[in-house]
Amino acid sequence: MPSKNHYDVLEVAPTAPPDEIKRAFRAQIALYHPDKVQHLGKEFQEMAAGRAAALTEAYRVLSNVTQRADYDRALAAAPHSAASPASVSTPPSPSPSSPPEPEASRASPFIRERAGADQILRKAALEKIRRALALAATDYDETPVRGFDIALAPKPKMFGGGKRPRVLGRFVEPVDAAAVADSWSMALKGLPSPKEETCVFLLGSTVAAARVLADAIAEQRRKYPTAKLTIIPMDVRTWDAHVPVDAPVVCKDLLKCLRGGN
Repeated sequence: MPSKNHYDVLEVAPTAPPDEIKRAFRAQIALYHPDKVQHLGKEFQEMAAGRAAALTEAYRVLSNVTQRADYDRALAAAPHSAASPASVSTPPSPSPSSPPEPEASRASPFIRERAGADQILRKAALEKIRRALALAATDYDETPVRGFDIALAPKPKMFGGGKRPRVLGRFVEPVDAAAVADSWSMALKGLPSPKEETCVFLLGSTVAAARVLADAIAEQRRKYPTAKLTIIPMDVRTWDAHVPVDAPVVCKDLLKCLRGGN
């Protein structure tokens, strides 16, 4: 996967005007302030610090007219550049009137802070899961499945062999009975065949009681007795998971990697 350039880091277009770059930086850097992540644990604090450093460097370069012009020229000349020469032309002048403030920014401080914490957890958790998947599922290819943040399909084996399961991951808040039912239905709709073996990781920082989740999964199995689905709820703060005994081996291997047992 190609590394992110400064525009990708700030999540703005290469043609973004200076005021848009400033707004993007301020909105994102606020999410990674030490006070906002001190309750998340050392691993996520380190990820947040790295993200804050990348945001700061991106803004330092793109907020300086001369440095941005030099960066755009280098970006356009680089092989496999994500931005074409046309897309890194001189940014347009800021519009005289700023766009209306998004509804989310007018929400209460508590809602904004919770949304920011969820965003940090989601990005950090998905980043770690992708790294673990590279170790635990080396013979899988990433393929999009609607409604899921991560979806892997096994590469076809040259000489056949046992059919391996697909692996899906979805970040939801909270991980509860409703999330189990919704994800189960979504997985069945997004797969080539409802009988294809599939393992779904439900990821979140708020996880319902084990009994509640077990009952919800049992209910879905009763409703869809022929579906070969395994749901694994997981708390991304601790990587604790409710793993059935008959879970696919690749999913158990992934959990070992996430817990540092690789």
